[in-house]
Amino acid sequence: MSATLGLPDLNTLTARDVADVPAEVVKHIKSARNVLTVCHQNPEADALGSALAVALAVEELGGRATPVCSDLVPPMYGFMPRIERFRQDPEPEVDYDLIVVGDCGDLARVGTVLARHPELFARVPIVDIDHHVSNSGFGVFDWIDPSAAATCEMETLLMPALGLSLDAADGAIAANLMAGVVIDTANFQHPNVTPRTLRVAAELVAAGAPLSETARLIYRNKPNRQLKLFGLVLSRLEEDLDGRLVWASLQEADYALAGATVADTEGLSDLLSQSATGEIVIMFRQNASLTKISVRTRPGGPDATVLTGRFGGGGHARASGASIDLPLDKAIPEVLAAARAMLDGGG
Repeated sequence: MSATLGLPDLNTLTARDVADVPAEVVKHIKSARNVLTVCHQNPEADALGSALAVALAVEELGGRATPVCSDLVPPMYGFMPRIERFRQDPEPEVDYDLIVVGDCGDLARVGTVLARHPELFARVPIVDIDHHVSNSGFGVFDWIDPSAAATCEMETLLMPALGLSLDAADGAIAANLMAGVVIDTANFQHPNVTPRTLRVAAELVAAGAPLSETARLIYRNKPNRQLKLFGLVLSRLEEDLDGRLVWASLQEADYALAGATVADTEGLSDLLSQSATGEIVIMFRQNASLTKISVRTRPGGPDATVLTGRFGGGGHARASGASIDLPLDKAIPEVLAAARAMLDGGG
């Protein structure tokens, strides 16, 4: 059941689009007075935009909201309006009555804030809004839509369902939602873009969201240290199976060599996925004794979640990730063996 009565004026979205929003989500958000909106650790624009948009919506409805992320916001997202609102922990004096977790395949992905406040997450009802197919549900209500290109696509539908115009909060809601849609579609280049995604984008533009500037700041505004880091990684690009398997690795020493930080790795996986031959493309990143992998696959090719799922990860069919409890030199051959088996038809 969904709520579509009393919709604000819409330009390209339809009442049927907004009807995809479950009435339970609308009810929980409208009835809450003190809301904690939480996104995943190591955030990108869809995580940040979805948490911030809900927080701003709650305030437009007369409530109080706190957007939280376990990690500091990467500097590249400083252009997102009101991004300075993010905290690493809830406000200690606030008695929260709802937690909205966005863009998280499982609750553990919110990171260290969960370990620091286990009682809060156990006591307060959670609404889970996500587009990852690997999300099995962890809230009192779970709105999971794998057909959505981004959680921010879903939340664009949520705003009119809440009775809010998308230009509310002086346009900050629309601008943040646009950032999430842009990054999770690679500026509308990924095959996850649907007619509804384009209607959402058009509605956000009509509300004043700066599409071209958002795309420029995300994709064409990289500090030189980041370009140096990319160069170090690209110098290690390798391939196998006539180029069908492509991979590269980032070592911890690379940060010092490039004068870069972990935040500067944003976009590396998408850069590698530009390989003309790669059916499975893997980015390996050393993280102390762990190895993080980011997997990209071609449309119509292997399912990336099958590969990352073998190592406890998840995500989308074309873009998925995992964290492996092995050092880089041991993780690489193990993951490559599984990838080769998939490409050979044996996995």
